Amino acid sequence: RVNGDDVLATGLFVEHFNKYDVQWYGERGRTIFFQNEKAYDAPNQAAIQNGNIKGFAAYKVGDSVTTHEGWGLGSYCNYTSDPGIRQEHGFQAPVKPGVKFHDLLVVSLGGMGQYDHVINSTGSPTSGSSTVPSTVVSFP
Repeated sequence: RVNGDDVLATGLFVEHFNKYDVQWYGERGRTIFFQNEKAYDAPNQAAIQNGNIKGFAAYKVGDSVTTHEGWGLGSYCNYTSDPGIRQEHGFQAPVKPGVKFHDLLVVSLGGMGQYDHVINSTGSPTSGSSTVPSTVVSFP
């Protein structure tokens, strides 16, 4: 959880956490390279449900944040206990002129779970078992 302003993260790795992996609430934050794997051992969809949202984003920028930027961020799912689990998105952020992302991806490792979108409701879903990433080059 990042609460401070003007934080720069380079090479941020956060893996196998329950719920949100990163929550960013500070202003003017920047992340250059983020690597994430969602917790492998979630037993079923209900266990990771976030209200009416399927799963918790790997990287969430708080709704009150007005300026944030990220480059080269990726999230992977490998739900070994229940490969039918779906994640709504890998990344969640407010849609504001000062909140920008570049080169995002989500990947289903071998079809063990899927993502519906990359960030918010943007980006194609992952599908099948070919471990092909879904990408968003620029958001918004």
